[in-house]
Amino acid sequence: MGERERINDLVALIDGLENLLDRSGLSELEVEYRDQTVVLRLPSALAAPTVVLPAAGGEAPPAPESPPLIEEPASDGTHPVKAPLTGVFYRSPSPGAEPYVREGDAVSAGQVIGLIEAMKLFNEIKSDVTGTVRRVVAGDGDLVKARETLIEVEPA
Repeated sequence: MGERERINDLVALIDGLENLLDRSGLSELEVEYRDQTVVLRLPSALAAPTVVLPAAGGEAPPAPESPPLIEEPASDGTHPVKAPLTGVFYRSPSPGAEPYVREGDAVSAGQVIGLIEAMKLFNEIKSDVTGTVRRVVAGDGDLVKARETLIEVEPA
């Protein structure tokens, strides 16, 4: 098995485990696959437990607020276009071809901005907003996870 097939198999395994973790009531999964160990944890499983001791008056202070799990929009006003699935990201339709989008390009909602290869299938990734590409985050051939930012767009 070649390196590319091995990576594709591992990406497919991670994507499937991520979906399983999202649907289950579990906070952590650990799987051994061939010579690799894959561990997936929800952010809540990474947070250190908080111990609240009662104050001198016997009344417990309020528990600190936990950080939000929903990503806040960028403070610079850009909109992140995120990967809908885990896989290998490609900026152009074929090696040597021009990329779908570059920084400074105008992009329309529904326009293809790249491809993600997952399970030996190429999936077109489309922008969900109209505007100007301010930053290309994912590089050509990068392994990206679901919900990871691919590009940032300044909405029109």
